[in-house]
Amino acid sequence: MSGTSAIAAPSQAAGAEKPTWMLSPYALPLHAFRIAAKCALPLIIWFSLGRLVRWGLLLLAATLSHGSWYQARLVVVMFLFTLVVMTSLATTAGMLYVIRDALMETGARREAGEGRESLLGALNRTALVFAGIYLTWGFVTQDVRDFMEIDLRRQPDRILVDAFAGEDSGVMAGLIGLDAKVSLVTMVVAYVIKTFFGRRHEAGAGRFSGILATFGELAFVFYGINALHAAVGARSDWLGGRAVVTAWHDWTDQAKASVPGWEQVTGFIGAVWPYVIDALVVPLAWLTVGILVYGAYAEDTRTTIRGTRLERAAEHVERAHNWTRLALIRLSAGWTGRWIPLLNSLRLTIRGGAPLFGLFALCYVGLRVGGDYLGRAGRYLAAFDEPYIWFMTYVPVAIVVDLLVTTLSMCLIAATFDLAASRRRRGLQ
Repeated sequence: MSGTSAIAAPSQAAGAEKPTWMLSPYALPLHAFRIAAKCALPLIIWFSLGRLVRWGLLLLAATLSHGSWYQARLVVVMFLFTLVVMTSLATTAGMLYVIRDALMETGARREAGEGRESLLGALNRTALVFAGIYLTWGFVTQDVRDFMEIDLRRQPDRILVDAFAGEDSGVMAGLIGLDAKVSLVTMVVAYVIKTFFGRRHEAGAGRFSGILATFGELAFVFYGINALHAAVGARSDWLGGRAVVTAWHDWTDQAKASVPGWEQVTGFIGAVWPYVIDALVVPLAWLTVGILVYGAYAEDTRTTIRGTRLERAAEHVERAHNWTRLALIRLSAGWTGRWIPLLNSLRLTIRGGAPLFGLFALCYVGLRVGGDYLGRAGRYLAAFDEPYIWFMTYVPVAIVVDLLVTTLSMCLIAATFDLAASRRRRGLQ
């Protein structure tokens, strides 16, 4: 694109022609707004299609979660819920992909003969790590809440009617109602799928192997949660009385009594930690997704997964000259899979200028806070004269606010990546 080449920094010499202030970390908000203005239409289209498909799948899942052949229905419900998460993956990757032509780093890569990749390639590369971040950091809980809300609003009186009749309505229980045996069988099927396509993905076979492996990974987790819920629900008293659990509670009680300030310190950490997650970890998680969609910072793609099981797969991929796509074949569900990709992404970003990530996190949180106030203002203005009109305006206002916050967030992620990568090309710190 001519517009892209005009702002690109293809080399040190060409990059020197660009004003340094445009690469300043403090130019991040301006850069994000520039990207948003240039790519508004494709972002709106991707967002709208993604939300339409997502809500359609949630409504279909909620509708199918009631009726005869209940257990068979719930197997399909969980399948549809897995597609909901895959839709979120596709929407996020698609929104980030369509704005890549507005990035300086993309122009520089193309001048160097790099960076020409299809959406499917970016999606296939990002899928497994996205699934890991989506699950381990609790983003899936919003999908669960939306499913339960849709199921309740479909028949708001059913809970009371069935309760008076002495029956279980099954409302809002479609994601946890699977029988333990059925869950175990579906877990085995999902495990076979994720293992088979995971190995094909590692070997570089199949255009959709990474996506199918991710689907198997998600299905395995969701069906496994049902099996665990059934097992724990039937044995909660037994678990509460086991030696390990009892010893843990005894140890914490002793620590409170014998360690000065223990309760105050743990109470302070418990109160502050949620804000740390929302203000620093969540923005960094989404920035990690953006780094993976764009293929990291040129030569440093592999450092995003350094220290995890993904690095072993990367060695095979590197020999095949395709390691950036296949390095995401394995995702550790433990500490390394949860933290190491995020920490390495933070390190890569800070190498482009330490203030950059701080400003990114501040802007990210500011968008969320501003979105909350905008939603309140929209609902207030819509119901200014008619106090009950908000019943009709609540959903349109929420969709518009979600559109603005999501699209600007994607532009902010892209701008942060772009400035970090461009500053590194220029040797700026």
